[in-house]
Amino acid sequence: MITLPPDYRPSEGEEFMNPLQTEYFRQKLLKWRAELLKEAGDTLASLSEGGIHEADITDRASVETDRALELRTRDRARKLIGKINLALQRVENGSYGYCEETGEPIGLKRLEARPIATLSIEAQEQHERMEKTHRDD
Repeated sequence: MITLPPDYRPSEGEEFMNPLQTEYFRQKLLKWRAELLKEAGDTLASLSEGGIHEADITDRASVETDRALELRTRDRARKLIGKINLALQRVENGSYGYCEETGEPIGLKRLEARPIATLSIEAQEQHERMEKTHRDD
């Protein structure tokens, strides 16, 4: 196991996905997943507190709308946790940080912004162009 310096940030001057970078992204993914799981637990606790006790129909509708929005948000988080788990698997097998289509490095800036990215910017743009072309048919 590698210990990261407290102020470590991956830089372009290093070898791509060296052990420090790999550990940095592994920890980033683990932290993100833990935050999402904590939020999900908080949501579950608040939803299990009981029914809606608002007497006013408008207040009740507002509470129901808030709950529905929270459940949609949690569903998105659940899907995101699945993607984080897949990214962690890629970290373990050594393929993290490399484009699934081209095998080229995805790039540190893209991984910093979207640690679950599986495509380089170029491959992602090409993928989106193809989707748009086929969607218009």
